Amino acid sequence: MIVESFINHGAAKVYAAVRTLDSASPLVQKYGDTVAPIQIDLGEPKTIAAAAETAKDVQVVVNNAGVLRISTPLAADAIESLEYEMKINCFGLIRMAQAFAHALKRNGGGAFVQLNSIVSMKCFSNFATYSASKAAAYSITQALRELLGQQGTAVLSVYPGPIGTDMSDAAGLSEIAEPPSIVSEGIVAALKAGDFHLFPDSMAQNIWSAYQSFSENIVEADLMEG
Repeated sequence: MIVESFINHGAAKVYAAVRTLDSASPLVQKYGDTVAPIQIDLGEPKTIAAAAETAKDVQVVVNNAGVLRISTPLAADAIESLEYEMKINCFGLIRMAQAFAHALKRNGGGAFVQLNSIVSMKCFSNFATYSASKAAAYSITQALRELLGQQGTAVLSVYPGPIGTDMSDAAGLSEIAEPPSIVSEGIVAALKAGDFHLFPDSMAQNIWSAYQSFSENIVEADLMEG
């Protein structure tokens, strides 16, 4: 949906980052040369570096990939789950930012979009290791806002609640999930508005109503001034 929303809003070219190039075939069939499949596996740093070399004209980078394991801190596999989720959800974010920062700067600044989650702020015990990895990713995203901002690159941090994806289905949240378009269309609108945070769905909006004041006065404020 993110690819389609960008195209529908006028993007002339979209790199569709996928682990296997064939999975982007439906998008290529629908949109033709507007979609350029490119391989990225956040668990394989070489694919990220190679993609950055290919997509040298990129102006907006959306880091949408993530993994989830249902695990509590008391589960036997808690450490293993957290290591796996950190590798993709947090270390992958860092590698993406490092790989594409120079291209974004060279192309006028552009924007870097990170898909975090409401669990970045609210831990649910059954998804504790996932929540921890997303909390770490949110912390890194805050740093990227400051650092990439110095080169004119806007950073957008997105916090979906349950959205109709394979991940939500695997987590048993399909009955309360909202359509993916609410996220993709929200990203486009938030980039146009110059926002740092996007809470796209109804559950996320409930969290934002409580978090907004803290964000504006702490997260988005320069506490080193004065």
